Amino acid sequence: MNDKIRHPRVQSTLHLIDAWLESEQCYAQLPGLSAGLVVDQELIWSGGYGHANPAEKIPTTADTLYSICSISKLFTSIAVMQLRDAKVLQLADPVQQFLPWFEITRPNEESTPITIESLLTHSSGLPRESDFPYWSPPDYRFPDQNEVRERLSGQSMLYPADTYWQYSNLGLTIAGEIVAAVSGLSYSEYVTKNIIEPLGLESTRPFFPDDLHGTDLAIGHSARDRNGDRQVVPCFDTKAISPAAGFTSSVRDLASFASWQFRLLAGGPTEVLSASTLREMHRVHWIDPDWRTSWGLGFFAERHGTSTLVGHGGACPGYLTDLVIDPKHKLAAIVMINACGRAPDAYSRRALSMLKEALDEASGPAPEAPDFSCYAGLYDAKPWSGELFVFPWLDRLAATGFPTANPMQEFFKLSPDGTDSFRRVRDNDEGLGEVYHFNRNADEEIESLTRHSSVLRKITPT
Repeated sequence: MNDKIRHPRVQSTLHLIDAWLESEQCYAQLPGLSAGLVVDQELIWSGGYGHANPAEKIPTTADTLYSICSISKLFTSIAVMQLRDAKVLQLADPVQQFLPWFEITRPNEESTPITIESLLTHSSGLPRESDFPYWSPPDYRFPDQNEVRERLSGQSMLYPADTYWQYSNLGLTIAGEIVAAVSGLSYSEYVTKNIIEPLGLESTRPFFPDDLHGTDLAIGHSARDRNGDRQVVPCFDTKAISPAAGFTSSVRDLASFASWQFRLLAGGPTEVLSASTLREMHRVHWIDPDWRTSWGLGFFAERHGTSTLVGHGGACPGYLTDLVIDPKHKLAAIVMINACGRAPDAYSRRALSMLKEALDEASGPAPEAPDFSCYAGLYDAKPWSGELFVFPWLDRLAATGFPTANPMQEFFKLSPDGTDSFRRVRDNDEGLGEVYHFNRNADEEIESLTRHSSVLRKITPT
């Protein structure tokens, strides 16, 4: 696999992903973005764009901390499965067996009990939230455990258990309460001792570390308003909702979290979980009646081409994150943004798809390639679009337009055709098209390119 990673086809793809995400951070006016790609046991590429703290010009990196919000649910689900494997609970057990205070109005007396499995698959019928406005500005006040318990009896289920998929932060909050009740430890103590520390996740915490806010921990920002402005989101304490939404972590730690899963599934020694239990969590345990919504135990599980992707996304005030894993091919992508209003999963899934395609095509020796680095860079395509990005691609050049949701959609190759001249390669390599001529200044540096008799000036991003 190391030979494939070093293959020019893969390296060119990583270069394109890097430039694409940098352009997205700029064009979407995101304060900061961190991303990483994992192949088996290695974080093969990572990038940081913009700032963790714009006011202090602190840059983002793979080690920048972000609130990962609902990715926290994976840790809670793993904790539940550890206790299941220790035979102190079963997935079919009703919640009330461990939480006598668990009382909620049911749709009818015939309703089946809410089980632990239904909490992990979001099929419990519970409402999405505990009945508090904790996602509302300006203070984002989360309830403590006593408040959740007291308010629960006044809430009603949305559906009978095991009827529909209904995403529920309340459900995973209750799962965290079960972990604490069964283990005899606080939820935070249990996951730290039994998951975070054994996996060596040194930057991962089951809480929001206020003392690191603005330094190691990125400052969160709202979505843009009509004037294009973003507001800084203050620190928040998720309190009782922490099992569903309270963790903070980094690209590097979530890459290690993905690598642990690949290691376990490949037959490595039991670490935190057994391989069979992790496979069980990755498998689909719930499909909605529409046959479109599926879920594993804690993990989303969805079909993508020939692969089943698993993972989770996170959305908290000021932060959006995504972790997507391809267990079959031992690939993972992580994207973290310290602002709302831009879906990170669009970036993570596209980058993962691009990486897989590159690895699939990285076979045999690469063709001998001339040094085309002098042509590489951004060319001003205004007023029609933003930029044309040109970069080496095996024994040719390639180009695509920015900004774009899919850098491969407008991707095309350029074949050398004389001094400083190239011709566009038609789709599927079916012949050659128009000429792209690169123009030099008096110092013999590339300053522009000409296509269709129009000139695009080479630019340097600020």
